[in-house]
Amino acid sequence: MSFGKMSRCFITVKRITKTEDEDGFSCPVESSVLENVRCYKEGRHGSEKWANLSTFSTVTDLFRLRADPDVRITTSDIIYCGDERFRIFSVENVRGKGMYTEILAEKAESSVG
Repeated sequence: MSFGKMSRCFITVKRITKTEDEDGFSCPVESSVLENVRCYKEGRHGSEKWANLSTFSTVTDLFRLRADPDVRITTSDIIYCGDERFRIFSVENVRGKGMYTEILAEKAESSVG
């Protein structure tokens, strides 16, 4: 993947942890920034690749970034891209080489309104 494609989008990956409030209910809290990184972002469209990913019916975007061996991104993390927020559905090591990480994510719509 060329640097030109990677420089198109800048994302922040945050870890979500759960804490208990005073009544004993579990509350998700954005606790820490895992990494700020450049990536390639591709929105869902009618290509053959997205047709093959139809099992992920709610996935709206694909993010591809250079893998950092010190950072482990999981499906419980959140991606921020500009003012948009994405829930991670799938994290994959591209071709098993440890060079790139491919993330399938769903755009999180705000419920406030």
